[in-house]
Amino acid sequence: MPPIIQVRNLRKVYRIGSEKVVALNSINLEIEKGQICCILGTSGSGKSTLLNQLAGLEKPTKGKVLVGGMNISAMNERQLADFRKKNIGFVFQSYNLMAGMSALDNVAMPLMFRGIDRKTRDRLALKMLKQVGLKSRAGHKPTQMSGGQQQRVGIARAFVSKPRIIFADEPTGNLDTKTTIEVMELMVRLARRYNETLVLVTHDVELADYADRIVTIVDGNVVGDRMNTPKYVPTQEEPSSRKKQGGDPPAEEEPPVPEEAAEAPPAGEPSQPALLEEERQKQKEPPAPSEAAGGEGVADNG
Repeated sequence: MPPIIQVRNLRKVYRIGSEKVVALNSINLEIEKGQICCILGTSGSGKSTLLNQLAGLEKPTKGKVLVGGMNISAMNERQLADFRKKNIGFVFQSYNLMAGMSALDNVAMPLMFRGIDRKTRDRLALKMLKQVGLKSRAGHKPTQMSGGQQQRVGIARAFVSKPRIIFADEPTGNLDTKTTIEVMELMVRLARRYNETLVLVTHDVELADYADRIVTIVDGNVVGDRMNTPKYVPTQEEPSSRKKQGGDPPAEEEPPVPEEAAEAPPAGEPSQPALLEEERQKQKEPPAPSEAAGGEGVADNG
């Protein structure tokens, strides 16, 4: 089986005034289905730019990204939005929950984007909230939950539609040490349970140790790529975090999310691209040079 993600000679160059800044320099990378892969780097290393490329949020200057054999670098915005809706889930550092919506409605949002009827998506969202130990909080809004609970809602939202790939960008950056462990173990358990590919982007070597593989990036170059023995391996006999946290018991396995015709979100509710753009503006890592300078990525002829 071919890798779920294939990166071929990926290069991203930004212009700042008359200067060219190389954010990614001829990256070649393959990530296997079901692998937990960490992209590790300091602020400004290019790790978030690489994540944006893998998720189809930016276009490369050169090279391409293939996901499931499909060249997402050649897709237009409409094709990319449809592709992300069906194949990708996101876990954000700042949770990115809609303040006016309940936990249930926040988790159900990706299913709404896929055109699934209200009754089905509420049932699936409630199942997922049960799996993250928050069924009893289904009617609560984000302001009524702790940071750890909000991030668990964010994780439930990312996994609810059973996407092929989950991207997690500094998912524990706003959490304390104890909650960080709980959140990381939860993501690992869900990724293993559903055999989903998890791509974790972080500067934290402690978080990297949860991955099967660690790819280190410095100044837009891959300087390290090694397999890792994860510090946490879930077992069937292991007590669920829901019980340890006094939450709900684990839910039974849920069948695949049905494929239905996509429908537009109701008036007044945000689209998935709008949520992604909002999160990019919140990121603590300095914005890509093109964003900081108000410019665009430029073709690289050299």
